[in-house]
Amino acid sequence: MIDRSPVRCPWCGDDALYVRYHDEEWGRPATDDRTLFEFLTLESAQAGLAWITILRKREGYREAFCGFDHEAVARMTPADEERLRLDGRIVRNPLKIHAAVVNARLFGDIVAECGSFYNYIMGFLPQGKRIINDVPDAENIPASSAVSDAISKDMKRRGFKFFGTTICYAFLQATGFIDDHINSCHCKSRQS
Repeated sequence: MIDRSPVRCPWCGDDALYVRYHDEEWGRPATDDRTLFEFLTLESAQAGLAWITILRKREGYREAFCGFDHEAVARMTPADEERLRLDGRIVRNPLKIHAAVVNARLFGDIVAECGSFYNYIMGFLPQGKRIINDVPDAENIPASSAVSDAISKDMKRRGFKFFGTTICYAFLQATGFIDDHINSCHCKSRQS
């Protein structure tokens, strides 16, 4: 019998949640600030953890962090942060919770400066275009790049927390600024 299932990047395995995330989100271009703030928050929370852990807590994050409205999160108080430390629906690391609030404020500053966070990120990409990498297999998926180095350096200068080059690169992959699907994957963007 011929296997007619689509070829996927092997990192998603066969977990239904991971497969759905791979097929429907990872590497697809995101342009709106709410989605970009969502991934900035989730990728920062993921530092040191497995991504599937964060995916399983995603709805808890959505509820805890005001539907990923960066303006609402920026208004959170120390009392809100303390309340979130008791919320088992999210990773309760106080440094990561505080980082989400700090990052929301700084995200808003970038939106005010650049018109959108999308515009800010696009300003770092060569010729202002998304990057579609040649990835023959999963072993060739990079963990960082000159672009993620530059963005994370600028964001660190601005005061962002939990957003080093590796987390930044994962953010760029997740939000489609970089397409690192393996070449044979059914989700791979094709250059024209």
